[in-house]
Amino acid sequence: MDVTIYHNPACGTSRNTLEMIRNAGIEPTVIEYLKTPPSRAELTKMIVDAGLTVREAIREKGTPYAELGLDNPALTDDQLLDAMLKDPILINRPFVVTPLGTRLSRPSEVVLDILPDTHKGAFTKEDGERVLDVEGKRIV
Repeated sequence: MDVTIYHNPACGTSRNTLEMIRNAGIEPTVIEYLKTPPSRAELTKMIVDAGLTVREAIREKGTPYAELGLDNPALTDDQLLDAMLKDPILINRPFVVTPLGTRLSRPSEVVLDILPDTHKGAFTKEDGERVLDVEGKRIV
């Protein structure tokens, strides 16, 4: 299965998402989006395909969001996209694209909705939260 993750290795949610993809037996294409940001068309497509608004795809925490005045409701989607492309840390993460859909994987287990049921056993997130049991089934 062709899977792409827009990844930030410094982010625990992104690391957990990447490991859940690998736990499904898939080695994804990993794009460190801070080094190689998506194009405007790619970012727009991911946001639309994930069913989000541009505002929902912006990361506020640990970014210059407030300093740039991006909380201004008068800003258009184009202006917000311009800011995200100029400063990719504003792109929320991780976005994952598979043939089964696109998701902003926050929380990380959202990625399970767009992966095949091929998990290789249990999965526990870095914080100790169990997500998959020993049979690779989602823990509710």
